[in-house]
Amino acid sequence: MTQPPAPAPLPPVLFEATYRGARHVGFGLPGTGTRLTLHPVAETAVADAFRTTDGSADAVRAALATGPGTDVAVDDPALRLLPPLLPTGTDNALLSGFMGTHTKKWGGEKAPADGPFTPPKWFFKGFGDWVRLPGEPLVVPAGPVALIEEPEVALVYVNDADGTPHYAGYTFGNDLCDIGLHRQDPGYNPYCKLCDTALAPWLFLGPPPATVTGRVTIVRDGATAWEGPFDCGGDALYFDIADMAAHFFSFPAARRPGLVNYLLLGADEASFHDGFRIADGDRISIDVKSHGVAFANTVRFTAPTPVAPFPGAAPRP
Repeated sequence: MTQPPAPAPLPPVLFEATYRGARHVGFGLPGTGTRLTLHPVAETAVADAFRTTDGSADAVRAALATGPGTDVAVDDPALRLLPPLLPTGTDNALLSGFMGTHTKKWGGEKAPADGPFTPPKWFFKGFGDWVRLPGEPLVVPAGPVALIEEPEVALVYVNDADGTPHYAGYTFGNDLCDIGLHRQDPGYNPYCKLCDTALAPWLFLGPPPATVTGRVTIVRDGATAWEGPFDCGGDALYFDIADMAAHFFSFPAARRPGLVNYLLLGADEASFHDGFRIADGDRISIDVKSHGVAFANTVRFTAPTPVAPFPGAAPRP
């Protein structure tokens, strides 16, 4: 009997963190209850390593792990993991992505390899400080029409001083959005996307993955309310990832010197398509089984802050 081929080995992993007020870098995924080895770095050192080397895992590690490092417990309260390459000036990072990229939305087909490239629709989520880490709440405007979780691959790029984008690697995210608002009117899509997005802190130092599989579990009041599988690797996308990225970076605004870009590649069908509706307080767990990464966030509805009236404006009746 023919055995299925063994899965390809995963690429090395890099992560950044603050520890006791200083910035550090480390390598590898931690297991439960294990320790991490941290190397102190300057704020821009990790981004500079991708700008000034060939970007390979060996070159980046050689540029950053210059000493023995410090061992720290994973649950040390002084340790705070960071989104990959997120600058302290978070307005110098852009979170955005592509829509309608999954083959399920194209009848299971792939884009013709020999035809002209028709780019997918693109959306803007926010700046770097809109990114949420695992465990942090995902805030959405009160009274959404119908929310949807979207487990996705997120590519990470950093531009050099000339505006040339340098690919760093990939991580995973949950692009929470109000799909019900989008379905009311596609022109509302920019509003639909104004929900927080979670990104895992683990940066995989390799090309975009062909296969990414996992499972979503949504817990409400301590019990599983919905669960289902997902697939968001390159083989599951209609568009070629390299073509998508090249088209995005053809726009000068995406190539602003020093800018970090997080590019969400698109999601599989999810709980909304199964008739489920996410509620305030639901906890969404994304288990990327193919890569040994799991993260969870709780959804929080928030009432809008009152807007001050225009100076001199008459009171509303």
